[in-house]
Formats: sequence, C-alpha cells, structure tokens
Amino acid sequence: MTKTFSLPMYDINHATTEALTDALVQLLAARGMAARVAWHSDLLPHWRDHDLLLSQTCGYPLVKLLPDVQLVGAFQSSAPGCEGLRYRSWLVVRAEDAALTLADFRGRRAVCNSDDSHSGYNSLRYVVAPLAQQGRFFAETGFSGSHRQSLAALRHQQADIAAIDCITWALLLHNFPEELAGLTIIGETPLCAALPLITAASTDQPTLTALRSALTQLVQDEAYRELCATSLIGGFATPDRAFYDEVLQWEQQAATRGVTAL
Repeated sequence: MTKTFSLPMYDINHATTEALTDALVQLLAARGMAARVAWHSDLLPHWRDHDLLLSQTCGYPLVKLLPDVQLVGAFQSSAPGCEGLRYRSWLVVRAEDAALTLADFRGRRAVCNSDDSHSGYNSLRYVVAPLAQQGRFFAETGFSGSHRQSLAALRHQQADIAAIDCITWALLLHNFPEELAGLTIIGETPLCAALPLITAASTDQPTLTALRSALTQLVQDEAYRELCATSLIGGFATPDRAFYDEVLQWEQQAATRGVTAL
C-alpha cells in the first residue's frame, strides 16, 4: 500500500521542496516503503489522517489539536536564530520603524499567519503579554494565512508588526529577497522547540523506525548534503513529546497576565 507524506511548512522554493521529498521517496523505497508526496491546502485534516505516513506540523497544533499523532522527530536548522532543536521568531516591522522597540507598538496593528501558529501567534502573544494593559496590547490583529502574506501586509502598510519564523525569513532572504525589501528586524522571541515531524497514531513501530532511519540518512549522507544545506537542514533528532510542553507553557504564561488573545 502506498501512503502519502508531505513537508508543507517551509515550502518557500517549491523546486527545492520537491527535491527534498523526492529524496525521501527514494530513501523510503530503499526500506521497502512505497510513498508518494501529497500537497494539501487544508493541513489539519491531512495531519489527522489515519493513514498519514509523515508530515511536518507546528508545535502549537501538536499540543493543542493533534493529541493522537506520533512524534517522529525534528530537523535541526542552520538558519540564523536557531540553536540545536530550537528556533525563534523575528519581530519584523517596516524600515521606517527601525528605531522603535516592541513597547512602542502599543495600540498599533499586528498581523499573524494564523491563530494556531506558534511562531506567528503564540510567540508574539507571549512577548507582548508583560506589556499588555487589561489583556490588550495591539489595537487590532489581522490574519494573513501565511508568513509570506504577513510580510506583504507589512510592506503594503496594512499592519505594523509581525512575528516571522526565522527559518522562513532566512529562506526568503536567499530565494526571494524582494519580499523582505523595506522591512527590518527590531527584536526576537525566545527560543522554542523546532517544528515536529509526525506520523499517524496507527503507524507501527517498524515503520516509525524506518522513517527515523530514512530521515537520519537524509541529513548524514554526502549525496544529500547540498540539498539539506539549501533547505537549511543541519540535522535530525528524536526528542520526547514532552519537549513540546514549553509551547503550551507560553500560552499559559500569557494567560496568567490576562492575555488570552492578540
């Protein structure tokens, strides 16, 4: 039986993503596993699919919306802002606001990719919570659908500040620098657990072991070194699921300050 998988979270340069997924198809086939790539516009049903072989999600959906999936592991990233199995978000504004600090954005407009994103929403809520008054900091918060669209909203003066995943920023800087034109970084969020790779609850142990073996070879085999470097993938590790508890702790700590939403 051929099962589907995807790597949807950092699909900035689609040709590179396709090369990465093609490599995984070959590595899985070498382990007796028939797999094909599936591209999804609605990710939550994909992540909840009973037959899901492999995908990448965000730590926030993992702890809030996907209690039954199994954790396969996580990629280590070589992007600036990452350390080991942790990454952060940059606080991004227009260049005209480069001299400001986060506190100066009280009463202004934020934009987030979605309210189930750690990097774009949960992390921003966490860093503004100490600055909030009566549970509020921004005058309004819009939702763009993606980090790239959030950056476009900043450029078009539809919002004033966004928290952007540092890996997305680095990939855009390399592939599409024009999307960052006129924008600058004024701060950062703390480090948090890297995006998890997941498989269905029904995936058996031999398959899980084979998935981890294929991902390990992907990051270690000389044949894929250039591909991984282009994708800013520097390693693969298998943390315990408890590693992602800190994502939920950020939400809880913001709530203790009265901030439950942006």
